[in-house]
Amino acid sequence: MAYVTLLAHTPEPEKLVAAAGKLCYSQSNVTNLMDQLTEEKTHAFLDRLSEYGHESPVEHVSFTFGIEGVSRAFLAQITRHRIASYSVQSQRYVNKENFDYIVPPEIAAIPEGKEAFAQAMESAAAHYGKLVEVLTEAHTQTMIDEGMEPGAARRAASKKANEDARFVLPNACDTKMVVTMNARSLYNFFRHRCCNRAQWEIRDVAEQMLRLVYGVAPALFAKAGPPCVKGPCPEGKMSCGKMAGMREKYDVLKREVSCSCTKLPE
Repeated sequence: MAYVTLLAHTPEPEKLVAAAGKLCYSQSNVTNLMDQLTEEKTHAFLDRLSEYGHESPVEHVSFTFGIEGVSRAFLAQITRHRIASYSVQSQRYVNKENFDYIVPPEIAAIPEGKEAFAQAMESAAAHYGKLVEVLTEAHTQTMIDEGMEPGAARRAASKKANEDARFVLPNACDTKMVVTMNARSLYNFFRHRCCNRAQWEIRDVAEQMLRLVYGVAPALFAKAGPPCVKGPCPEGKMSCGKMAGMREKYDVLKREVSCSCTKLPE
């Protein structure tokens, strides 16, 4: 299943956001913006920005994640969040014979469904492998006829074969990526993807991402999560009706992260 790690982030993210907010509301100069910003003052500025709904200072900090063990269906969803940067494993350059695949929990819970799903994946892999073989042979011969040395021709043909063979790969095929978002984009991502109505796979990834950034910047992400964490549900008749449970869930999540980040006294 999905595995998410925080690869990098802006140093002192909370302090930087507070400094940017401070500039908006004071006569501070850029040379001394960070001066005298204690942890207490930093958190006070962040609370004030949240109260005002002033989110532009939050855009100055970014977080980079490594994500693997996810499906191409997940890829189609996450890239709808356009204010972000994505580097994704290519099916054009990476051969996917004997690919790993993601099994939806609802299918995995039904033995007959799980078996049918596995057979579908095996069939896709077999057809992919056959297409790679046929295309490689055809491209190799064409390149040799054009004057390329046979060994070089086969290597180039093998790579070129992936380009068209990938069309038979399923949405379940695994992929991996590096994703960078600024904190404001993450707010939006969490609002949409931590919601109970989000699809299970991207919801799982969103929760892992929230745990990671909350561990680094708890004041900055204190109110992050689905909309019902800090206000009414916006889904109307489509609401899951579990707002109290969701608030408790994210309270527990953040407490768990806080506990795991607390250093034991030496």
